[in-house]
Amino acid sequence: MELGISAGVMWLLGILAIPKVGLVSVFLISFVSATLVPMGSEPAVFAVIEANHALFWTVIAVATLGNTLGGVVDYWMGFYAKKIVASGLDSRWHSRLQRLGPKSMLLAWVPVIGDPMCTLAGWLRLPFWPSVGYMALGKCMRYMLMTNVLLAVPDGWWHRLAGWLA
Repeated sequence: MELGISAGVMWLLGILAIPKVGLVSVFLISFVSATLVPMGSEPAVFAVIEANHALFWTVIAVATLGNTLGGVVDYWMGFYAKKIVASGLDSRWHSRLQRLGPKSMLLAWVPVIGDPMCTLAGWLRLPFWPSVGYMALGKCMRYMLMTNVLLAVPDGWWHRLAGWLA
């Protein structure tokens, strides 16, 4: 069974190979990582930009779009979950998000809490388009900051790290 899992992972990695379909990979990884699946998209964004610096803004835009659409999926999951599940649940997070409104979606990029915040925004019926706008702004700022920080690290350091891990 374990062989089948590793073969499946290798097959998926082959399909999403950065040099072949970099932007598609960035979009898919960014989308999936914004749903409630725990994974990060920054390594894929960095890898494509490191391979071709001229694609910086294109990759940032594609990653932001994919990650924002993943957040929209979370929003709608929360929206429809409230219709299905009793709406009597409440917490201090609910009142904080309601008080802050769509601007709270600027924090949708924060690891661990960001994706559930998008779901909770849908649950609370925060205004959709303003929530999506703030979500996209926060996610775009994260990608720009993280990528610029990673690009500032000398290539030699990455090569030593890769050699150490191999």
